[in-house]
Amino acid sequence: MTTQKVISIAILKAKPHQREALRQGLLGLIAPTRAEPGNLDYVLFELRDEPGTFYMREAFADQLALDAHFATPHFQAFATEIDTLLEEPLRLIFLDQVSP
Repeated sequence: MTTQKVISIAILKAKPHQREALRQGLLGLIAPTRAEPGNLDYVLFELRDEPGTFYMREAFADQLALDAHFATPHFQAFATEIDTLLEEPLRLIFLDQVSP
């Protein structure tokens, strides 16, 4: 198993009339995720020109830390309701850090 950092951006687009519910659900993930041992970065953004489209910038120490995140009760609770909130499937884009 590699110990390389895992960096990603999740793109989540709310269904009509679900913007606030999605926003609150995502905000509810921030504090518990930042408290996870392998979390390095977890920041939520909303696209200025397209309200209801959210970007979550995430970084974890390694793949094991990301896998542990997906298994947490707070993430699992959010995952059970995500289909009722999203207009289209979540996109998870993985990145390689180039600059320091």
